[in-house]
Amino acid sequence: MSIRRKIIDYSRGNNLGRFWRLYRRQQSAPEGIWRDVLTFLMSRSAYRHGGYIGPDAVIKGIPSLPHGLQGIFISRYATIGEDCWIYQNVTIGEVNKKAPVIGDHCLIGAGAVIVGGVKIGNHVKIGAGAVVSTDVPDGCTVVSQPARILNPAKDEELEDCP
Repeated sequence: MSIRRKIIDYSRGNNLGRFWRLYRRQQSAPEGIWRDVLTFLMSRSAYRHGGYIGPDAVIKGIPSLPHGLQGIFISRYATIGEDCWIYQNVTIGEVNKKAPVIGDHCLIGAGAVIVGGVKIGNHVKIGAGAVVSTDVPDGCTVVSQPARILNPAKDEELEDCP
């Protein structure tokens, strides 16, 4: 990547590499003042990028954020699997300290809201603007408000979608 491209990405706030390094460092730090300092820096960095990731959120791997952290809220109790795509203005929120557990290889569309102690399976697609408050099995697609779970093509192993 050219220096010009790096400067443009940094000025737009698209350079999330440093943010994810700071997140990993904060997650691995022992309890105490050092972790508190890293949590403060991570929160300020997320705020600078226009979003919020709770300090105790478990994020496996690095999710793909095509629009940066713009408007993304991830609860401190949430768990997100590997290789997930999260678009802008997504809320992964909590209800009574229970937050969603999102599986691997999921796509969450712009403006989607996932709340409560729900489990989202692997390879799930959540459409833009969907509000999800119930469990979603593996391989399904969720659309609209209130959420409707669509059955994928008639595969033997994915017939458990309602």
